[in-house]
Amino acid sequence: MTRKKHMISPVKIWRRQKEIRKLLGQKGMILTWTIIYTPGSEFKKYAPFPVAMVKLESGEKLTAPLVDYEKKDLKTGKKVKVILRKVREGDREDVLVYGIKLKPI
Repeated sequence: MTRKKHMISPVKIWRRQKEIRKLLGQKGMILTWTIIYTPGSEFKKYAPFPVAMVKLESGEKLTAPLVDYEKKDLKTGKKVKVILRKVREGDREDVLVYGIKLKPI
């Protein structure tokens, strides 16, 4: 049995860029966070990893993985910034997928 690889359309990726662009560089504060120990198959090599829900200065709420952090950064009230990072690896024929992550400041 051959397993079909999950692919995201390049058009869908392109359309998401407008949403991502308006979030980049915004600052916010961690409202809550958790550690993901058992992620989906595409993200198993990154586990365990933290995911935080933040309230941005614009008032929007956002949930995204936390990167470039130290254990002391995992606390409510910690200030973060929205950045762009590669979301997953692709083969030679795949489109590289980038998305938003949160970085402590």
